[in-house]
Parts: sequence; C-alpha cells; structure tokens
Amino acid sequence: MKKHFLNLALWALLPMSLCVTGCSDDDTYPDVDGQTPVAEMNTLHIQTAAGRTFTIEGTLTDADGISTIQLQCADLYLNKTIDLIEIYGKPQTEYDLSYSFTTANEELGESFTITVTITDVGGRSTSQEVLVTMDGDFENPTFTVQPSSELTVLIASETGFTLNFSVTDDRALDYVTISIPDVPEFENFQVDADGQTSLDVSERIVFPSEEATYKMTVTAVDAVGNQTVVTSTINVSEMQNFPKMYLTDVATTAELNSDVFGVPMLINHPAEYQYHARYYNKEAGTEIFFLPQKTDFAPICFGIDPNDETKLTYDPETALPIVLDEAGVYYEIDLNVQDLTYSISTYPVDEATDPMGHYTYGETCFDRWEDGGSELIDFYIGWGSSPQDAGNHLFVQDANNPHLFYYPAEGETWTLEAGEEMNFIISNYHPDGWWDHVEWRCDDSANPEKFGYFSKKGDVNPNWEGENQRWEDGSVVGDNWMKPVVITGGNYRFEFDSHLGRGKIVPAN
Repeated sequence: MKKHFLNLALWALLPMSLCVTGCSDDDTYPDVDGQTPVAEMNTLHIQTAAGRTFTIEGTLTDADGISTIQLQCADLYLNKTIDLIEIYGKPQTEYDLSYSFTTANEELGESFTITVTITDVGGRSTSQEVLVTMDGDFENPTFTVQPSSELTVLIASETGFTLNFSVTDDRALDYVTISIPDVPEFENFQVDADGQTSLDVSERIVFPSEEATYKMTVTAVDAVGNQTVVTSTINVSEMQNFPKMYLTDVATTAELNSDVFGVPMLINHPAEYQYHARYYNKEAGTEIFFLPQKTDFAPICFGIDPNDETKLTYDPETALPIVLDEAGVYYEIDLNVQDLTYSISTYPVDEATDPMGHYTYGETCFDRWEDGGSELIDFYIGWGSSPQDAGNHLFVQDANNPHLFYYPAEGETWTLEAGEEMNFIISNYHPDGWWDHVEWRCDDSANPEKFGYFSKKGDVNPNWEGENQRWEDGSVVGDNWMKPVVITGGNYRFEFDSHLGRGKIVPAN
C-alpha cells in the first residue's frame, strides 16, 4: 500500500488518563492456565471517512493477566502501546478496549489494516487485524430542490399538481417515499434510487375537487439508512389571498433552489388579492413569473394567459412569461389574482430613491471622529459583523444604477462552504467599528427575504419614500442579523438593491 504523510489526532479512551509505553517483569506473575489471550473484537471492519474519528473496541481476557496491548499500522503512522501494568499497577484478566483515532482531513488512502496485539504476563500473544476502509456514509441525503412547506392547489376540473423535487447523497441513495395519508395512491408511494447519488422526482398528484387540507411527508433514505424528511401542508381551495407572493426571473426549478437566499424575490402585498412588484431590469428581454410558493413553479405560477394576453393564468403548464423589454429602468407590476389582471409601468433610475442620505459612494463624507477633525473617511457599504468588518467585504457599485451593489468585485472569487452559517449585517464602513449611520437588517435571520433600513443615527434621505427602522406597512424593523445556512458549497455573488430593500446570494457564473 502506498504511504503518505498524515497529520493525525489520536487518543485512547481509558479508565484512567495516564497512557505510557513499557513492559512488565513477567517473572513476578505466575502462570494460571498458560493459554494465549482471547480477543473478542466488536467488529473487524470499520467504515470511516477522511477527517472522522473511529474507535477500535473489544473485550480482552486472559487468566494469567494481560500485560500490554499494541496497535500498529505503518500507513497511518500508528504505533501505540497500552501498558496495563503501568496504568493499573498490575495485569488485568479482563479489559474493555476502546481506542479512538482521527484520520486527517486530507486522507487519500482507501483502506488500512490495524493490527491489535494482546500480550499476557507470560509473553504469550494474540493478534487481530481490523480493516479500516474510507467508505463510511455519515451524511444524510440533501434536498437540492424540496417542496415548499405550504402549498396551495386550486380546485379545477382535475384538481392536482406535479410534485417536483431533487435529492442528492454523498455516497448512494436507496429510495424516497411520498406519504399523503388521505390520498390512497400516495399513502406510502416509493421511488427507488438504485444506488445513484442523485434523484429527480416528478409525480402527478390528484386530489378530490373539494376544499381540504392534506399533510405530505417526503423522506429520502440512503444506502445505510440515513434519512432526511421534509413536510408540507397542502391546501386545496379556491383562489386564495396568498400571504406572500414572489417574482422570479429564473427559468428552472434548480435555479429557484440554488441560492443562499433571495430567489425568488418577495414582493409587496398592499391589499387583499393584490400584489405590487418593483424590479430593476438590467437587460431587455427579461422573462418573469409570479409564484405563491418559493421552491417550484408548481402548483401555481402566474403568467400571461396564452388565450388572452391582457389576462393572467395560474396554470404552470400553460402560463407565458411577462417579458420586460426595456433595459436599465425600474419596472412596476401590479397584479390581482382574484380577477387575474395585471398592469405594467416603468420609471428611470434617477427617479429612484434610497435611504442613504447625502452620501456619495466612494467619496469623502465625514471626519473620522465626528468632531470636526481633519481625518476624513470615504463612504462605502459592505457586509460583515460590524462597520469595521464591512471593510473586509465592500460592495462594488453598479456602473449604471447607483442603488445596485455587488460583492465580490468583477474577476474576484467568493467561496462558501456547505453547512456554513453566515452572520452579518449590511452597513457603512468605519475603520474603528462604530459610526453605524447606514445599516440594514432583515425580516427573518434564517431566511432573509427583505431588508429594512436601520440607521442608529436616524440619518435618512428626506426624499426617500420609506421610514427609518420601519417596513412599508409601518411595522418595526427588528434587529435581525442575516444568518442563512449555505446548502451547497461553491462560488457565489451577493447582489443588493438599496432602493428595493432586496438582496440575494446566488451562484457565480
């Protein structure tokens, strides 16, 4: 087997904390039966993975008394002797071995053999070989596309929708189940994965055409039994006054689910059945839809009715996109989902306002100590744990829209790790970490959907249509930091619009 350099963390789990090497004076301990030690290992095959800790366990017995236990594996640079006489002051006729070892994060080997040798006071020994393979499966399956927690299915001649979701596993998937107890065909519906690492599921579910609420559970199980469960509440009803509506400018379900947050974009809900969207259109020809659920275009997708372009339809199978033909302007779109009407207008960037007051991005704006001194600060905003930390993640202002900001700069790379929990605010930069005049907080730390202005000085642009520390409906903006968890590791891009109070972190191209 090829050898390689490893940095290893290892320890023995022993009844006492002293672990030394040595040998006993066999002549002081008379034989009882003269037999070799007996080793009953818990397992002779351990499955683990790089960077993980595994434990070699077993019950060791010898009537004459066990003197030492030795664990050896040259490929892991393991050569450990446990001297029981040194630890306990005398040999042990029975000993429960529990020895833990951590492989390096960069371990490349596929398998290793650890030899466990038990020696008694008479010098007689028994050896057991424990095979350690790096094919352990410890991660639960991941839903890269999962059903929304709340779904509405509208009553129709055939009341139903196509359920779409995608699952991955770092090793091998076994199956997924769809459970809707009150729908016989889906009481325990199973789709086999046959050991694939990913599975895309698309299943048509039909309900009785009457108002009802259903509970749906989708369970993904991998080859060793690890599982992940997601649940949804499905409401079958007539058209609803949806509590939230989203604008999407992406074309696929995968894109709807590839962000850290911000896709699709939450829009305003000014009255029953009425929704108001504002959107900065960078390029002519942008296609948009409106969704009451976040993770899929089904069950409901509002787009243009193919039979009457002045009206909307909610059918995801037939809805046509609303096309935004003018670039470099803000669009306003109003829709009424009860009568399926919509209207569109635009306004130029120079008529858009934001809350940042008289500051000019990248230019000197204030003295460092706010005491009329001569040390001046240039005005920038960024994301981080303080105005000082914002300097480590400064936004780049868009060349065509002063309200639009990006991170990182063009040509730079920003990498996020799977499972990483972010923790930040958006604020102005100050080298000493204070002067938090310009800040934003969010509506929900774990799942940010909109950003509220949060100037602690109350320094607000008087022409801005909003209020400091208030949402558009007048409710208070809480001191909520952004704490989303990254699902899929990779390179990302942060986009923030200070006029809209919306932001998103999406995969970088």
